[in-house]
Amino acid sequence: MKRALVTGGSGGIGAAICRKLASDGYHVYVHANQALSKAEQVVAEIVAAGGSALAIAFDVADAGQTHSALQSILAEGAIQVLVNNAGIHDDAVMPGMKPHQWSSVIDVSLNGFFNVTQPLLMPMISKRWERIFNISSVAAITGNRGQTNYAAAKAGLHGATKSLALELASRGITVNAIAPGVIESAMTENVFDKDTIKRLVPVGRAGKPEEVADLVSFIASDKAAYISGQIISINGGMI
Repeated sequence: MKRALVTGGSGGIGAAICRKLASDGYHVYVHANQALSKAEQVVAEIVAAGGSALAIAFDVADAGQTHSALQSILAEGAIQVLVNNAGIHDDAVMPGMKPHQWSSVIDVSLNGFFNVTQPLLMPMISKRWERIFNISSVAAITGNRGQTNYAAAKAGLHGATKSLALELASRGITVNAIAPGVIESAMTENVFDKDTIKRLVPVGRAGKPEEVADLVSFIASDKAAYISGQIISINGGMI
């Protein structure tokens, strides 16, 4: 059975990706940092539906902790699908942004990408068929007030995606970034009311986590083997 690791798998988009990959036949490692119980709940849902999954917890911003956790996973073999979905917000306009707000967001989204991805690459290369996804944001493309740190971290993923795709192309490994717009979640419910969403999103609604998961599923399939190094937006026509 092929195996997938989804960081931030206990959140809305991450959980939907975990469920979809499990339904595609992957054994899915559902990652969380502190919310292990939420990851375990996602695992329970997957198992109840006939899938295979395991909850794991580590801080992607902690290189040593991440390396140790990944060694236990690699003991069972290479990961075939990696979804770097872990990320945090700590919003503030730049004049009032504290140093820790900048560094913490960069640490999770960008340094976390390196901490998780780099140890998995050599085992992936030996198999010559893998998929790497970096979950970004429309904010990385357009910018967003109060999110200079978040936009910078996610835009950094775009450059890393394109460069890593070039490095791994001859090995049968594709690397792509997916940049969602406004997606239904507990967080967006408190930020965007229906009128705001209709104003911002041409299709007039927020996206569903399952729509992002379906996109990941397709790009992970053999049908998408020629798609690599791309920043793929899924935002209802926002840009």
